[in-house]
Amino acid sequence: MAQINPSILSADFARLADEARAVEGADWLHVDVMDNHFVPNLTLGVPIVESLRKATGIPLDCHLMIEDPDRWAPQYVEAGAGSVTFHVEAAAAPVRLAREIRAKGARASMALKPATPIEPYEDLLSELDMVLIMTVEPGFGGQAFLDIMLPKIRRTRDLVARHGLDVWVQVDGGVSASTVERCAEAGADVFVAGSAVYGAEDPAAAVRGLREQAAAAAKGAAWACGH
Repeated sequence: MAQINPSILSADFARLADEARAVEGADWLHVDVMDNHFVPNLTLGVPIVESLRKATGIPLDCHLMIEDPDRWAPQYVEAGAGSVTFHVEAAAAPVRLAREIRAKGARASMALKPATPIEPYEDLLSELDMVLIMTVEPGFGGQAFLDIMLPKIRRTRDLVARHGLDVWVQVDGGVSASTVERCAEAGADVFVAGSAVYGAEDPAAAVRGLREQAAAAAKGAAWACGH
């Protein structure tokens, strides 16, 4: 089933509680955490996640674009995140970290920057609940979708299927009405959308529209047969 995760990076930071309510019906609320070290941008941290948890019933999907996620990721679970994504390029001990996130009660996810291949991490997939394929360089919202990531999405889905795992494949970056179908056909089932949702006149309707597009595209995809 296609899941749409609106990214609050594209929301009005002065009205985050209202912006969260504007996308009621979304599957998850995507929270981009950036430290101005791993990526050249500084966004929000644990206190904002704690506040959002109180302001919305939508589960929080925290994407940590930070150095030393081994140290900080568990705090986001404690703050109320239902899913925590760490970048494999930054993690010192990704298996141990994934197990710690899961042990604290959240879903564990591993993110890959565009230039990072999935194949070296095949053996880690069984430790994960989701893999995030970045379809732009992480750091800023509003970037154009990188078509060259579509084969990587396919390879990731193939690896998940080969091992018989129930691992979601998420895409983040440039996801919109014009790109979501290609991502779904390639094997993605979780879609982070920022400006495509929060730039719409009716964000909740935009969520529903993207979900319908992705679901329809996935139905005809080879990977989804029997999924």
